[in-house]
Amino acid sequence: MAHTLYLVRHGEQLDAEHGVDDGPLSPRGQRQARALADRLGGVPFDAVWHSPLQRAEETATIMAEHLPALDPQPSALLFDCVPTGYSPQMPHSFEPFFNSVTDDQTEAGRAQMADATAEFLTPGRGTTHELLITHNFVIAWFVREAMDAPDWRWVGLNQAHCGLTIIRSKSGRMPELVAYNDLGHLPVELRTGVNEPQPY
Repeated sequence: MAHTLYLVRHGEQLDAEHGVDDGPLSPRGQRQARALADRLGGVPFDAVWHSPLQRAEETATIMAEHLPALDPQPSALLFDCVPTGYSPQMPHSFEPFFNSVTDDQTEAGRAQMADATAEFLTPGRGTTHELLITHNFVIAWFVREAMDAPDWRWVGLNQAHCGLTIIRSKSGRMPELVAYNDLGHLPVELRTGVNEPQPY
């Protein structure tokens, strides 16, 4: 009996390098989503959730076109967010980013992620498989939570576009990090997002 959580960062966004907050996938992002669908074709998903932001929703839509059994649903718990403020344990290079985030934003991000991990990172009574299509910071927080690491340690845990992270939870046991940022389904030319300036 285990609950297996598949965490995926959305595909590459069109014009993200120009500071566009949200938008459709680039052609490369669309290819990433199709490659990921091929990778996950044999998984008997019980539920598929995605962030309501366009880049995540489009990733889910493309995957569902290739995997008709999927029925992706939006979840506000998977919005992009910043779950903590700056901590002295973080590299000083991160301080300018956190200075641009308000206390209200980090408080909302922390509350969102507390609800998200309570909702999705809990062992079920049977064997279940859930897919979450979300954002880099959200996945980093799930990994930090699964590893029971300090709150600030989500920083620097970076996920490529359509990279795959898998966490398995069993009743009475610590969560197991099965895979982290697995890119085996993506050819080299589709591996984006991991070499960008951090955080992003």
